[in-house]
Amino acid sequence: MDGDLPYERIIPGDKWLGSLLAGAVGDALGAPVEFLRIEQIRERYGPDGITDYDRAYGGVGQITDDTQMTLFTLEAMIRGHVGRRLGYFDQQPVSVVQHAYQRWFHTQGPEWHRAGGSYAMEAEPDGWLVKERALFSRRAPGGTVMTALKSFAAGAERGSIKHRLNDSKGCGAVMRAAPCALWSEDPLDAFVVAAQAGALTHGHPSGYLSAGALAFLVHRLLDGADLPSALTEARAELVTWDDSAETVEALDKAVKLAESGRPTPEQLADELGGGWVGEEALAIGVCAALVAGDDLRGGLVLAVNHSGDSDSTGSICGNLMGALLGADAIPRTWLDRLELREVMEQLVRDSLVEFSTADSLSVPDWQRRYPAW
Repeated sequence: MDGDLPYERIIPGDKWLGSLLAGAVGDALGAPVEFLRIEQIRERYGPDGITDYDRAYGGVGQITDDTQMTLFTLEAMIRGHVGRRLGYFDQQPVSVVQHAYQRWFHTQGPEWHRAGGSYAMEAEPDGWLVKERALFSRRAPGGTVMTALKSFAAGAERGSIKHRLNDSKGCGAVMRAAPCALWSEDPLDAFVVAAQAGALTHGHPSGYLSAGALAFLVHRLLDGADLPSALTEARAELVTWDDSAETVEALDKAVKLAESGRPTPEQLADELGGGWVGEEALAIGVCAALVAGDDLRGGLVLAVNHSGDSDSTGSICGNLMGALLGADAIPRTWLDRLELREVMEQLVRDSLVEFSTADSLSVPDWQRRYPAW
C-alpha cells in the first residue's frame, strides 16, 4: 500500500473549505447567545435577534469548543489517512481520533503527561496543530466530553458503540463530526467513522448516530447531491442501525417544519427542541439549511436564534450549507473577523493534499506535521 491512496475520490476544495469555515462562522455567530433564551436575545439585539458577531470569550468572531474539536477531528482524519496509506493499519481510525481528542484535552488545561494517557509516551504531544497557542483556551467545553477524556487519560477503556461509557446524547459528538466525511469515497464509511468517533465520548445512540448522519450528509453534499436527496439517503442508512428511531424522528420533524416556511424561534423550540442533545442539534441545523436554500447568511441567523445551544446548531448548519454552496457564499465580513481562519485554511489545504493526491510524502516535514497515529 506504500505510496498508494486508499481511494481516488476528488474532493471539491471550495466546498470542503466552505463546510469547515461556515461551520466555524456559525459557531462564532452563536457563541454570544449560547446560554440565552430567545427573549433575552431579542432584548439584547432587537426583534430579529443576533445577526452579526458580538463579543464572546474576549473578542469578536471567537470560536468555541465546537470548532476546536472539529479541527482536531480533521487533523485525525489526515493522520489516520497517512497511516492507512503507508500500511500501518487498514481499519477505521478510531484510535487516531482518540489520540487527537487527548491532544485537545491537553489544550484545555491538563499537562500532557496527565492528558495523554497511553499516548503520552513522549514529553510533548506531536504534530503541529497542538502547538497553536490560540487553541489553549477554554470555551465552555462540554462536561461529558471532558469526563470521558479525563477517564481515558487515567487508564479507562476507550468508549465505543459496544462499550458505552455513559448514556449521554449531548450534542458534543455531532458538532465535531463533519471532517469524518473525508475518510472514504463511500458515505457509509464516513457514517461509521463519525459514529465511532462520537461513541468515544457519548454512549447514547442518539449522540453517536447524529454524528454519523452529519458526516454522511456532508459527504453527499461534497459529492454534488442536493440536501433533500442527501437527507433521504441518510435516513435510509439510519433506519438500519439499532436504536435510531429518535434520530430518524428528529430529522423527519426538521423536514416537515422546513416545508412550512421559515419557522420562528418558538416553533424551532416547540417542534425540534433546544439543540442541547445530538438529534435536536442536527435537526435544527438541517431545518435552517433547508429553509435558507442558497442564502447562507440567512440560514446561520435562523440556526442560532433560539432558546438553546446556538453555537452548535449554527456550526452544524454551516457545515451543511458550506458543503452545499462553497466558501464564496460566506459573507466576507464574517470571514475577515473569524478567529483562527488561517489555521482552518491550512488544515483544509493539507487535507486536500493528503486525500486528493499521492504527493503528500514529498512535502517537507509532512510526517512530522502529521504523524501516522
